[in-house]
Amino acid sequence: MNTFINIIEKNIIRIGRTVSWLHVLLILVILIQVVLRYLFAFSWVALEELQWHLYAVGIMTGLSYALTCDTHVRLDLFHGRFRKKTRAWIDIIGLTVLVLPWCYVIIWHGFDFVAASWRVREASASPTGLGCYYIIKSVIPLSFSLLTLAALARILKHILVISGKDGAS
Repeated sequence: MNTFINIIEKNIIRIGRTVSWLHVLLILVILIQVVLRYLFAFSWVALEELQWHLYAVGIMTGLSYALTCDTHVRLDLFHGRFRKKTRAWIDIIGLTVLVLPWCYVIIWHGFDFVAASWRVREASASPTGLGCYYIIKSVIPLSFSLLTLAALARILKHILVISGKDGAS
């Protein structure tokens, strides 16, 4: 089971690190837009929309990366004080009750949302905006599928902790 978990986690980390380079492109797009706006009094809608698209891909992919690397935000003030097995149980319950159902809803409804967008070849309402909205919308079910895999890997990892087969006590 450790091999299966490691394969999932390594691939999610690889995808997350690759997609993180889009943030460099995002910074460049923002800089270009700022220069155009404030030095040349020119605004380009396509660049504004590209900013949101790049940001969205980074955030949506970053969800699974953060969960895999255990760098996500925790709201539980006492989590660090609990024993390892207690933390594992809390995480299993949280992932099973909150994360997985939410992922299911987003993926299930996301496919219809994406299919409708592809069917009409959805594009920006602005004449100078981006076309191909359907491509960015396709990231929604894909990113939540990655989040589902990350959550399942974490659950399996916590099951190993609870059963004492994680290699650490």
